[in-house]
Amino acid sequence: MSKRPAVTTKETHFVRDHCLCLAAQRAARALSRRFDEAFRPFGITSGQFSLLNALNRLEPPPLGAVARLLAMDRTTLTANLKPLERRGLVAPVADPRDRRVRRLALTPTGREVLAEALPVWRTVHAEIDLSVPNAEDGGRTLREGLAALL
Repeated sequence: MSKRPAVTTKETHFVRDHCLCLAAQRAARALSRRFDEAFRPFGITSGQFSLLNALNRLEPPPLGAVARLLAMDRTTLTANLKPLERRGLVAPVADPRDRRVRRLALTPTGREVLAEALPVWRTVHAEIDLSVPNAEDGGRTLREGLAALL
């Protein structure tokens, strides 16, 4: 095995200051903490709010469609669904056309929690939109940049 030169402190600082992945991870954690705190009175996390919102459809969506929307693998999504199912916020439903397909539905209680949390999401989101560069566009530029990475 060849001996590689050590990474210098200067290089470490360059990565710290320029790495898009690190910046996105740090921002995601900060946003999650902020929304987690706001959603605490409803007994849900920011991730659970996103999941409840993703299930708020006219027809219960299949697991795969929800996983794609949330950019999760199916195993992670299934693990995230378990606490919501235990609380009675989400329920699996059979697909009338294909019994092998697992669909997910909000329960009446899940719809209620989502409806109660949405005004809080709007308030916190508006505050965040005002804090990002180019705030006059309501965060559109930032969302477009993030979407381009998908």
